[in-house]
Amino acid sequence: MPPPQLHHPSCQDTETEERDLTSLMIRGVALDMDGLLFETEGLYWQVGDTVLQRRGYRYSKELQSRMMGRVGVAAVQQMIDLHNLEDDAVELLAECDEIFASMLELGVDQMPGVDAMIRRFQNKKLPFGLATSSRRRFATVLMETVDWKSDLKFSLTGDDVTRGKPDPQMYQMAADRLGIPPQQMLVLEDSGNGCAAGVAAGAIVVAVPSEHTKEQCFDGSVLIADTLNDPKLIALIENQ
Repeated sequence: MPPPQLHHPSCQDTETEERDLTSLMIRGVALDMDGLLFETEGLYWQVGDTVLQRRGYRYSKELQSRMMGRVGVAAVQQMIDLHNLEDDAVELLAECDEIFASMLELGVDQMPGVDAMIRRFQNKKLPFGLATSSRRRFATVLMETVDWKSDLKFSLTGDDVTRGKPDPQMYQMAADRLGIPPQQMLVLEDSGNGCAAGVAAGAIVVAVPSEHTKEQCFDGSVLIADTLNDPKLIALIENQ
């Protein structure tokens, strides 16, 4: 198993090299949530920008990449450190939560291709579960909106780990819940930190960047898919 990547992966001058996918064996799937299943990354941007504007700053791609995948207090600590804020991390997190909760009440769209992808897993009898850095209170609200919630083999959230992405802990736990080696687990992620976590865990990682993460780095992923409807991703699943 490769050593954990504890920092955001640095971009290389060359694009991620895509491997031959036909020989890969997949026995289970771990799904990120934000930006992969639901269009929540835009909401997180609005939350961060609202909080920072109250303090004379603006949210940025640099801060977004630092915070993505990190859990709770550890995420907002990145905001505090970058802008030298005097806020207490716990209090700042509570402020962010209040804003985010109010936005969730208005509803959140699914990302394109989610339901079709889930049907492919079901048809192939591939067990799948949730591995999100979001805390359980928010993950529960979002997952209540899908009709395949009962098919999840596990639901891991930021409340279940002590080290957030890019640390591999989340995906090590996911493989354990599936009862398979990480090398036989497909990880679908939209962020650089999430991909780094999956790669460090030894999983088969496919990056599906969103509009908010497309400039991040996905070193070690076997494929960078355009969307969940990417023919190469579909072929990988159908080949199992």
